[in-house]
Amino acid sequence: MTVTTERPDALPAKPARGRIKCIVWDLDNTLWNGVLLEDGEVSVRPDVVERIHELDRKGVLHSIASKNDRDAAMEKLRELGLEEMFLHPQINWNAKSDSIRTIAKALNLGLDALAFVDDQEFERAEVAHQAPEVTCVDILELEEALTRPEFRPRFVTDESAQRRAMYRGQIAREELEQEFVGTNEEFLAGLGMTFTIAPARREDLQRAEELTVRTNQLNSTGRTYSYDELDALRESPDHLLLVASLTDMFGSYGKIGLALVEKGEDAWRLCMMLMSCRVMSRGVGMVLLNHIMRLAAEAGVAVRADFVETGRNRMMQITYAFAGFREVSRDGAHVVLEADLSAVQPPPSYVKLDIAE
Repeated sequence: MTVTTERPDALPAKPARGRIKCIVWDLDNTLWNGVLLEDGEVSVRPDVVERIHELDRKGVLHSIASKNDRDAAMEKLRELGLEEMFLHPQINWNAKSDSIRTIAKALNLGLDALAFVDDQEFERAEVAHQAPEVTCVDILELEEALTRPEFRPRFVTDESAQRRAMYRGQIAREELEQEFVGTNEEFLAGLGMTFTIAPARREDLQRAEELTVRTNQLNSTGRTYSYDELDALRESPDHLLLVASLTDMFGSYGKIGLALVEKGEDAWRLCMMLMSCRVMSRGVGMVLLNHIMRLAAEAGVAVRADFVETGRNRMMQITYAFAGFREVSRDGAHVVLEADLSAVQPPPSYVKLDIAE
């Protein structure tokens, strides 16, 4: 099969399907009936809890923005067996828009990836005014809202049901890091990280497509690829499609990297390189890139990479520069970079590299 890879000069619009990655819930008269501090006893809304669990299995995260007494509200959530469902809950007397911004920052999500559910028109209006990117939903219209495309992921992958656990693992890592006394390299060495690189399999493609849609800051071209496109490229003898994953003592980060190489006789073209933002602080940003450079050096070919300046992927541009890539041509925002294969770097000493066949 011959597959052509178009130059990524024009970036497609971000699709609405599955855009919502986290739903932020109010508590009083939303998650439960009644006002906790006034009524003392409140009754959970079973239909809402059912939707929370259903969305959690599909990989949609949940948090809380509630004007309430934090200790009393958290005690009630524990009593209801719901505490573990919510990441970075903001239970305080701040403006709901401030709480939502705090949640978005903690989860490393854009505001347009969040929805806010509240029974109070005033609170929804405040959020809509201060953070218009957020999708606001009246609790009375929840069922109708959840049928909309932005609330329905295109694919539910093996990793979807583990997404909350992965984020909780990240919270544990960050807490350990804050308490750790020593150098950053000593901290990373203690995590016991294993970075795995493998050719993409068919069962990886749903997550691979999701990565191209979700990853912005560390996507070298900003281009998205569909499942069918990736499947054709995976089977093409002229292309190499690699998937990277990472684990440590706290568990799996999941599949966090993707690279697409078009193999020419004299030069390999790196059409796409992306890495999940959440692993960059682990010091593994260049492991996949250097692996491709080593393969090219062994094959006796040069490596050139497409890079499209999207305004959000400066961090990936810096990653290329640190790996020894230099600009050789430019056409508007589309840049071609070439690697110095004499400067290929080994993996960091604190990472075990596992190359799967």
